[in-house]
Formats: sequence, C-alpha cells, structure tokens
Amino acid sequence: MAYENRTARLTVLIDPRKKALFERLCAEEDAVPSQVVRRLLRRYIEERLGKPWTPEKAPSPPARRRRTAGGAGHS
Repeated sequence: MAYENRTARLTVLIDPRKKALFERLCAEEDAVPSQVVRRLLRRYIEERLGKPWTPEKAPSPPARRRRTAGGAGHS
C-alpha cells in the first residue's frame, strides 16, 4: 500500500457510548481508531468511485518569497 500524506484533520462528533465501543473494538483488533477510520474512508471512496484508489503524488507547495530586512524591499 502506498504511503499517504496524513496531515489533514477530520473532526466528527459522535455519541460518547458509540465512541467508547468503537475504541474498545479497535483495541481488540490491535488497531488505533484513526487506522480503522482511514480504512473505512478508503473503502467508501473505492465503492463510490468503482475502482481502487491510490494516493496521487501531491504537488510541491509553491516557493515562498523571501522578505528583505526592509519589509517588501522598497526604499
């Protein structure tokens, strides 16, 4: 499986009892909840796309412009 860039955060509000049960079931599987959620998301995406999903190579971020000591470089 290809490495995925894991820098985005998804916040989901769920019932505390459901969260506790989910965490217990994950622990029984020796998996952390985020692993299981990523697996569920991948499965959902693949079902909707109708094909296997692979992470595409992310483009490099744009180069940052360096600031000079005088701010924008004006005199």
